[in-house]
Amino acid sequence: MADQVVSGLDEVPLLVELGTALLLSSAIGLEREGRAKSAGLRTHALVGIGAALFMLVSKYAFGDLLAVDHVSFDPSRVAAQIVSGIGFIGGGLIFVRRDAVRGLTTAATVWVVAAVGMACGGGLVVLAAATTGVHFLVVLGYPWLLRVLGPAGRAPRLLRVGYLDGYGVLRGVLTMCTSAGWTVIDLQVEREDSDADQRTAVVAVGLRGKGSVSDLVRGVGELPGVLHVAAGESPESGF
Repeated sequence: MADQVVSGLDEVPLLVELGTALLLSSAIGLEREGRAKSAGLRTHALVGIGAALFMLVSKYAFGDLLAVDHVSFDPSRVAAQIVSGIGFIGGGLIFVRRDAVRGLTTAATVWVVAAVGMACGGGLVVLAAATTGVHFLVVLGYPWLLRVLGPAGRAPRLLRVGYLDGYGVLRGVLTMCTSAGWTVIDLQVEREDSDADQRTAVVAVGLRGKGSVSDLVRGVGELPGVLHVAAGESPESGF
């Protein structure tokens, strides 16, 4: 393995592997950036190129130490530390709001980007490119597949309801949602206003289920005390 010791001039071809890691990790980061996730282009690009550099260092930077008899050299140890160390970044991207866990997919994506960078640094460029393609297949194709599978696979829906506070309206909204075949997966108060005459509030209710959205909006809108109601596709819970 002594022939793995590289000089400054020999390092130039390694820039191809480093550049490939930057390109592939940036492509994944752009997808996350477009979805306004907590980890975007810069984070993914830095993780990918950092993992690639660690791999290159582990492969080529310690070859001269082999001449010392008492030195034990194991390039795979650096790779193992990347796998465990990237968990600190991933853990910081996951947070819990009420009963909803968010950031799991973004954390997993950072983990995949580290693997892509490691593959580039290890010279497995084709494998790294294929993994990048699989990433886009999963994050872009699977949501479409879930919608095709039918009601059980529908994406979460978001119901925004403005109502008069203090009249039990929210309890009626939740009762109607559950009775119409929906499961409440998240509930967040977005705004509360008060004046001399009345208090109003706007809540965002995350729903998942097989019910009719239009029927639910119409039913909730007819409840006493409801000022306005609108439905849309929810930001992916846990994604």
